[in-house]
Formats: sequence, C-alpha cells, structure tokens
Amino acid sequence: MTDATASPELAAPSGVIAPDTSTVLNRRGLERLDLLLLTVEALDLNGGEAMLWATQQLGFTDLFPNRVELWKRRCTNPLRRSTRRTPLSGAEIEALIRVVCAMADRLYPMLHQLLSSREPEELTQQRWALVDQRLRDLIAERMNLRRCAVQHLLETESAAPVQRQLVITLALAAGPGGIDRLRASLQDPTP
Repeated sequence: MTDATASPELAAPSGVIAPDTSTVLNRRGLERLDLLLLTVEALDLNGGEAMLWATQQLGFTDLFPNRVELWKRRCTNPLRRSTRRTPLSGAEIEALIRVVCAMADRLYPMLHQLLSSREPEELTQQRWALVDQRLRDLIAERMNLRRCAVQHLLETESAAPVQRQLVITLALAAGPGGIDRLRASLQDPTP
C-alpha cells in the first residue's frame, strides 16, 4: 500500500499529475526543451501525434487543446524560424517537461539501444546515422539557419556530441524521478 501524500505524483486523482507552476526556464533551458522535443520527433516518426496524445493522457488538454497550441508553445524557443515572444507560464513549462518525460518512457527501449555498448558497432552506427539525418532535417526545416547556434547543430563534427547528449538526457528523463532530473537539467545555468 502506498501513501498518497509521500509523493506529489501520486496525490492527484485518477492518474492526472498536478504540475508545479513555479518552474521557470532561462533562454538556454527553453532551447534545450525544444531540442529534446525535436529529438523525440527524430526518434519517432509519429512523435508529433504521440506528443499530442501524451498531453491528453497527462490531463493537459486545457493547456494544449490541439496540435496548434502545442506548436505555439514550442515556438518560444528563440532559435526557431518563427518565434513567439510570449513567455511560457510555469504550468506550461512543467507540462512540456512532463510530456518529454512521458515520451522518454515510451522511447526508452530505443534510447537504450542507441546508448548500449553491447550492441554490434555497425548496427549502432546505422541507428545513429538515421537519428542524425532525421534530426538535421527537422532542425533545417524548423530553425532559423542564420543563427550561429543552429549552424553549430548542423555541422558534422559538432553535431554528434550534442545529439548524444540529447539522447542521454532523454534516457535520464525516463522512469521514476525523471521529471525532477529533467527539470534540474533544464534549469542548470552551465552550458
């Protein structure tokens, strides 16, 4: 038997988790949050639909009633081709963090395969090549290519470590405590 007051995740009725509305992210945190969502889309061809489904399952339909509203919130990333200057509320940030964690749980077997040292090297390289190409395509399609940070993400030699870090972050966001780990990672001021 579990005490519902021991964990804030268990306190909400019917599996709906009440978000922490005090979460604040700086510019770098917003960029990383959106890059994590892009990485989810690179790993899952139906990632956009899966994110919308996750918002419904997590009870965030009042914040993101449809894919357009979800897209608008993601466009607060200053690196986007079309960016919105309206800041995200604490509830919206927390909801996006929880969506990333839900998607990381869903994609964990794939994340584990990418990061596993027990997989054959040739197969691992093929998997990373697919993720690399898909992520580059998404970045080129949605980000402002005139920004130095975006150009850095598209350079061959500098993209691989960033992509690996994004996949590691997603893997760490999966499972119990993933929400807290991801929130702390996004709020970390160091580059």
